[in-house]
Amino acid sequence: MKRSRIKGKFIVLEGIDGAGTEVESKELIKYFKKKKVSSKRIYYPDYSEPVGNLIHEYLHGKYDFPVEVQFLLYFIDFVKDVEKINKWLKEGKVVIADRYFTSALAYQGLGGFPQKKALKIAELFKLVKPDLIIYLKVSPETSIKRKFKEKNSLDRNEKNKKLLFEVDKSYQKLIKNNVFGKWVVVNGEDSIKEVFENIKNIINKKYET
Repeated sequence: MKRSRIKGKFIVLEGIDGAGTEVESKELIKYFKKKKVSSKRIYYPDYSEPVGNLIHEYLHGKYDFPVEVQFLLYFIDFVKDVEKINKWLKEGKVVIADRYFTSALAYQGLGGFPQKKALKIAELFKLVKPDLIIYLKVSPETSIKRKFKEKNSLDRNEKNKKLLFEVDKSYQKLIKNNVFGKWVVVNGEDSIKEVFENIKNIINKKYET
């Protein structure tokens, strides 16, 4: 029997709004618990923190910020957890992130924030790089449909079909060049169970869990 190599790994789930990153990240934590693999889940934006509240207010139109301010707000949200993530990884835990810095590369990159500058800032602040980034690919139509099932009022990104289409294209460039980590694409249009099975198979194959 092969020994698992999953301990101390950082796995990120990415996708446009409504792709299913929240649901699937929670499913992964349940799966690892059954496998008796110590794991932690983080998510972004983190609305439980002050910077997350400001991001929430921006998304719902209370404020308008230039792309540089948007990037820095999101970046603060990520960088605040560097010490915590590193601690968990050193303890051998699997860290699952529902969205991460790669979201800012896609969204704020589309808005005009230079990718080279973003990566340089990430390096300067020693942002933790994922071992694996799994992109859940869904269409803008599926995204909006799912979000309307969740809530009546969508934020400025969730209701913008054209933006969602362009953001997906932005993600595809990141995927093609494996920016900030190794990327794998999963069809997010399938059922929650089918998507999870695909994610699980990718992780099992890579880390022999």
